[in-house]
Amino acid sequence: MNAVEHPAHLELISQQRYIQASMEAVYDYVTQPDRWHEWHPTSLSADTGTIGTLAAGHRFTETINLLGVRMPMSYRVQVATPHQEFKTVFTSQAVNGSIHYLLEPQGSGTLFKRVLSYGTELQLPTLHKRMIELSNQALDQLKQHLEAS
Repeated sequence: MNAVEHPAHLELISQQRYIQASMEAVYDYVTQPDRWHEWHPTSLSADTGTIGTLAAGHRFTETINLLGVRMPMSYRVQVATPHQEFKTVFTSQAVNGSIHYLLEPQGSGTLFKRVLSYGTELQLPTLHKRMIELSNQALDQLKQHLEAS
């Protein structure tokens, strides 16, 4: 699928976790795509061309494992509101969409919400179910990693 093609249907996966860490610590960690591989099981590597959190407008690349296939992805940061919100849009040959992080204070920690919106023309009946499983695993690993820090 080319970047200009748009699938007829977008899938949405919205999940959240309470993380016993400050909003600053959570935001500063999740807005560094070159560290996504530390907590997200599909992320193999990312090249942001910089160190630290990314600003709106920044472009970067990532290589993911999409059901056993190495897939290069291209991203652009759409929203970067420090410690509150971060949104990227992505394109690839197989899937296009966005990843949106929303952070809210809750007690002495952070309520972290991740919304993945994606579309594909691939005819893979198990893809959405697997994406939900991987997203759950990613958020569990993110929580574990940040709470152990």
